[in-house]
Amino acid sequence: MIERRIFFSRLAVDSQIGILDHERGTTQPLHVDAEFAVNVRPPASHDDIHDVLDYRRLRETIIDECSKAHVNLLETLCDRLAARLLQDFADVTSVKLRVGKPMAFADCAAVGIEVFATRPA
Repeated sequence: MIERRIFFSRLAVDSQIGILDHERGTTQPLHVDAEFAVNVRPPASHDDIHDVLDYRRLRETIIDECSKAHVNLLETLCDRLAARLLQDFADVTSVKLRVGKPMAFADCAAVGIEVFATRPA
């Protein structure tokens, strides 16, 4: 069986996230790196988008989950996002997410959480 990987690098999403007073009621940017292991069905021989997992749908799901409601913790957001991606996309066997808050501290480029999730056996 062939496995394919789809990835996103620094997908920028405005999110309502954080526990601090200045983080509530406003949005802040998140940078999402995501990598997906995808089962490959019979090889795409017709060069047709319907033969593969359309990464536009993955992107839409990431943006939707990261921007739909206020979340206190990055850990919570990452766990929810990983669970939703595995639930909504049957061809995805595992997902690695790295979500960073680039505005959290002035003395570093970002702080964030990384999570790796696999489909239950």
